[in-house]
Amino acid sequence: MHSIKRFIPASFVVLWATGFIGARYAMPWAEPFTFLATRFVLAAVLLAALMAALGSRRATRAEALHATGAGILMHGVYLGGVFWAIHRGMPAGLSALIVGLQPLITAVMAGRFLGEAILPRHWAGLGIGLVGVVIVLWPKLGALGGGVTAETLAASLVSVLGMSAGTIWQKRFASGGDLVAATKWQYVGGASVMLLASLAFEKRTVVVNGELIFAMAWLVLVLSIGAIFLLMVMIRDGEMSKVASLFYLVPAVTAGIAWLLFGERLNLVQVVGMAIATLGVGLATAQPNKNQPTRARASR
Repeated sequence: MHSIKRFIPASFVVLWATGFIGARYAMPWAEPFTFLATRFVLAAVLLAALMAALGSRRATRAEALHATGAGILMHGVYLGGVFWAIHRGMPAGLSALIVGLQPLITAVMAGRFLGEAILPRHWAGLGIGLVGVVIVLWPKLGALGGGVTAETLAASLVSVLGMSAGTIWQKRFASGGDLVAATKWQYVGGASVMLLASLAFEKRTVVVNGELIFAMAWLVLVLSIGAIFLLMVMIRDGEMSKVASLFYLVPAVTAGIAWLLFGERLNLVQVVGMAIATLGVGLATAQPNKNQPTRARASR
């Protein structure tokens, strides 16, 4: 089991990176809140069926409430904010750059609310990782255009805060129950927010075609179930600052996938940025020397 868990971080990064590719296929054909609401409802239904098939333990009322709260933040606020900002013209590169602040924000929150001790080398790793992300994404920024407004910037920042707060909430309050049940209730929370946003702000226009169906199937099965399960395992078993640092690798992996699928160019500077981001994650996730005394770990 330990040997299998070694592959979880790398698998999570690759799967999470494909979410941006799936969004690229889906967004021309559906409004963001409507698309996300549908995605979360489908994921919740599939997870309920999986619970029945596996005979999973049902969540207690407290566990369900905490998982729903984490889902509102991690799925509803985070993805809703990102998709809305891009839909309103925010360049995807700039949005990804703002989202790149998430590991640093999560580390600060983990120290404050979970009592995690962030060592100097971990802070250095987080800083170096952010520099690597900036280098990777810089050529993607291009002309900012009219999509950069106070509203889209605010939505992007709120989305980052939502993801950071959601993972902290999950770690502190919702890590002890059944993973399948907890994830199902997360999507109940995310779907409720997106349904309300869709009813309030959108016309719910959807064009059903092959690209939309493929994107929905991929994002539900691979992202909403596969990648999120891996994230939940890492949140349950690891320190939040180290788990969050993995998000620094996502832009680099996404750029590599876009190069393979869409022929998007990767220059030498971006490759160097990928290496720097990888170095930062290595520092941020470094294990302490077993011969040295360890500081207090996070409360569980």
